[in-house]
Amino acid sequence: MKAFAIKEAGLVIPMETTEPKMGPADVMIDVCFVGLCGSDLNSFRGLMPLVTFPRIPGHEISGKVLAKGAEVPETIKIGDLATVSPYTSCGVCPACKAGRENTCENNKTFGVQRDGAITERIVVPFEKVFVSQILTLHELALVEPLSVGYHAANRGRVNEQDSVLVFGCGAIGMGAVCASVRKGATVIAVDVDDTKLESAKVFGATYVINALKEDVKKRVAEITNNEGVSVAIEAVGNGDTFKLAIASVCFAGRVVMIGYAKGETSLDTQQIIKKELDVLGSRNALRVFPAVIKMLERREKPFPKMITKIYPFNETPNALNDWSANPSIVSKFLIDIKA
Repeated sequence: MKAFAIKEAGLVIPMETTEPKMGPADVMIDVCFVGLCGSDLNSFRGLMPLVTFPRIPGHEISGKVLAKGAEVPETIKIGDLATVSPYTSCGVCPACKAGRENTCENNKTFGVQRDGAITERIVVPFEKVFVSQILTLHELALVEPLSVGYHAANRGRVNEQDSVLVFGCGAIGMGAVCASVRKGATVIAVDVDDTKLESAKVFGATYVINALKEDVKKRVAEITNNEGVSVAIEAVGNGDTFKLAIASVCFAGRVVMIGYAKGETSLDTQQIIKKELDVLGSRNALRVFPAVIKMLERREKPFPKMITKIYPFNETPNALNDWSANPSIVSKFLIDIKA
């Protein structure tokens, strides 16, 4: 099968890979679209510490069920359109024992710790397959990144009484926006691109702040009558926005960090202690794929408009190069494996 791999930082090459083998509880997915994630971009730039080269990227997947093992339930049928949970869990580490398998100590995410989906076919256990009779293949490719943002809102215990500040309006940040809006919170979205901020308003943000044009902390103080927000969700992975999240949240508030910083960053521990903040990491997604699929199936929001551009399979290197050159304008790039 044909695939594309990141051979080294800044270099993506075509390659041939072996046909995946199926077991009785496995499903073969004919891959149709793969979304590029920030982790793929960081891998391409040589900034993802969890990745070794060469690595086939891609874990935001949509495709068709091509084959299934004898033990796969009838809820999954050949020909179904599906997305895939790209994570693994060992079942025995402390996180798995605590019911938080999304942060399994031995997790191997497609495209990160193991080869990903920018190839023609993949095989996964049936428990990792989620089908929809309503969503398109474009929409199914958005489920995983939206689920990551949705999980972050769950980690922050967002409720209808909250004001939520979301840093970053890419697909993951937009997932946090959508989840927080659905939970009844008042959402303030922050980005450096006006087009993304306009999308955030479409998806339910009450306020938007362009961090290049406004003082975020000052604007948040104005909106919240100097109290600060009750929850701040950082979906950028930048030391400055980590600090700004802590500075912008109220006393007894919650700060949720999704983005991986590119290096070590210092935090104002005096503020964390003085405000008695809950500072929470948020990794992958925990049992929210069905909820996100239902959210998309309601078609209450124009989720496909999150897609910035679709590249043919053979232009995978161009997609990563283009994104690296202009990261702020990209909400979501998809790779069309069949084009």
